[in-house]
Amino acid sequence: MGTPTGHPPTVSPAGDALNRVFTTLPIMVRLTCGLAGAGAALAVRTEPVEPVLLVVAVVVLTGWSVWFAQSGRRSGLTPGLIGVDVMLTVAACLLLPHLVATEVLPGEVSWVAILASTSVIVAQLALRPRWAVPAGLLVTAAYATGAHLAGNDTEAVAHAVTLLVQTASTTALTTVLRGSSRRADAAFAERQRVLREALIARTAREVERRQNRDLHDTVLSTLTMVGLGAVRSGSPLLRERAAADLRTLAATGTPTEHKSDSPPAGGDATRAALDEWLRRAVARFPDLPVAVDLPAGHPVPMEVAVAFVEGTAAALANVLRHAPGAAVRVSLDRVTDTVVVEVADDGPGFAPARVPAHRYGLRESIRGRMAAVGGRALVDTAPGRGTRIRLEWPDAD
Repeated sequence: MGTPTGHPPTVSPAGDALNRVFTTLPIMVRLTCGLAGAGAALAVRTEPVEPVLLVVAVVVLTGWSVWFAQSGRRSGLTPGLIGVDVMLTVAACLLLPHLVATEVLPGEVSWVAILASTSVIVAQLALRPRWAVPAGLLVTAAYATGAHLAGNDTEAVAHAVTLLVQTASTTALTTVLRGSSRRADAAFAERQRVLREALIARTAREVERRQNRDLHDTVLSTLTMVGLGAVRSGSPLLRERAAADLRTLAATGTPTEHKSDSPPAGGDATRAALDEWLRRAVARFPDLPVAVDLPAGHPVPMEVAVAFVEGTAAALANVLRHAPGAAVRVSLDRVTDTVVVEVADDGPGFAPARVPAHRYGLRESIRGRMAAVGGRALVDTAPGRGTRIRLEWPDAD
């Protein structure tokens, strides 16, 4: 099994979410204030307001607010779009003496004052500080100049201070939020890296365990049986196992389970008749007399059938190695919703707690295989009373 190569695509969930907020919010603020400001602007047209200029300004700014919203939703809030917004606001501020009545100007409540505040906030949300702050200062200077030309220096100073505070506070807020989103994305990326490396390591361990299990069940098992004299010279079993072991060594990287036995005829592509598969497993040991109780049917998924077959074969191989004269029985049953295969012998038994940790037979060849498909293996044995290995797999179908 190969491992992932290259670098995964960068994912920034926090940054992406913040960018959506910093796009949607300015659009809504600009559109809402633009439409509301149009009504407020036309409500008072006393001198020194120039009605024609006022109407032109309102039409242009209202149309711009609508265009700003559409363009922002379609292409995002680009620096060019924000730049045009700032320049239109600057023009309105400089024309303030001709657009706002004298009695409306004080108190920072005129529609031009609201327009200036809106543009400052939108610029801080949409742009980086190196562009947003100069934009805010430009609008502030333009408004102070317009109010001064209108003859109200108090308003010029008061709202200029307000605009500076809005520029500073909004810039600070966006800086903190962007920094927090970067840290959140960095933490997310680090977690993804750790999970990816853990997955790679786990996959590598699984491959190593499978290869060790396959080696234990083939070459090492055969050599052990030969060394213990469990198989006779010239035995068909020895020839068959030696040939299978050679195929295993030649087909490196391919799990033994999928090449040692082809599926029996019949069944469908996804489920196998377990009794047929178990008979083939028993047939691997012609030198071992085995009584079978394998009722027909019991279809299970192919990978589960492989785990049952290889676990059963490993149990029979243990009997052949350690209790060659024992009577053996292999049975198949279904208990409620659980498929059960038992391999029982009347051999000398053993003490499971005294099995060395490096031994693969029970731990990997039997328990490991069943655990890999969601099942389990139970071993009931003790010195002097034989061994019963019970393989279970829960089947909800």
